[in-house]
Formats: sequence, structure tokens, C-alpha cells
Amino acid sequence: MIQTANELRDIVNQVLPLLQGISDEAAAAKPNPIKWSKKEILGHLIDSASNNQHKFVRTMAQPQLHFVGYAQNHWVVAQHYASANWELLTTLWASYNLQLAHVIENTVPSVLHNTITIEGAGPFTLEFIMKDYAEHLKHHLLQILPDAELKSGFVNIYGV
Repeated sequence: MIQTANELRDIVNQVLPLLQGISDEAAAAKPNPIKWSKKEILGHLIDSASNNQHKFVRTMAQPQLHFVGYAQNHWVVAQHYASANWELLTTLWASYNLQLAHVIENTVPSVLHNTITIEGAGPFTLEFIMKDYAEHLKHHLLQILPDAELKSGFVNIYGV
């Protein structure tokens, strides 16, 4: 899992300066009325980090975990990411992902085969969930930074 942890750190180190180069005004612009702005996408990634932290830590403690999904659109609206401070969002996003890298790096191998179901989808191993988190992250970062040198193999298999 050290490779996954290092990948997260590399993503933060590569992408944070690019995110910081986006103005608050540009981050707030919506490509169209039904699409998320860059602020809302980054807010979603913060929510994803939060939810995945719970998945990671709780799955470490139980051989089989049943986890509820979350209504991502509601979370984005309820937390008013559209009007949030861009600098604060970028700092929170980076810090949260560095913490997740620390958690992943220090996960004992004996729990990597513990499983989780999410809203009935799965089961997925903890190892898979941790690796897939990085793919999901890159998928959405490419929406914010289409020219970033990131490649994502993310496919939403969770049904949520």
C-alpha cells in the first residue's frame, strides 16, 4: 500500500500548485447550470476523502462492513461549496489527502482483505477501496485540470 500512499502524495504535490493558480472567480464559474464548478468538484473530493476515511478506518476494524452511500449532490449543496473560499478548499483538500496517504501507508497487511459493501454493491476489499480512491480522485481532478498529467482508470462500480 506504500505505492498507493506515495501516489496520493505525488498527486497532491503535482496538483496543489496548479489548483492554487486558479482564481477564486474562475473556480466559481459553472460550465453550465447543471454542472459543478471547480469549487464544487473540489468540495466533492473533500467529501470523498471524508467518507473514504470512514470506510478505511471502519473496514480495518471489521472483517465485513456494510456502509451506506452518501447523496453527493446534497452534500455539495448543503456545504455551500459554490461560495466557499477557494484557498481554504485547496488547503483542506491537500491536507485531507496527505492524511489519507498516512492512513493507507500504515494499514497493516492483515486487514487488506477485509470487505465492505456500499449500498448493497460489493463486496470490495479494503485494498481495492484504497487503490480505487486514488483513481476516483484523478478522474475528478482531470475535470478541474484537463491538461494535468494524470491518468485515471476510474469506473463507478458502486451504484451510488
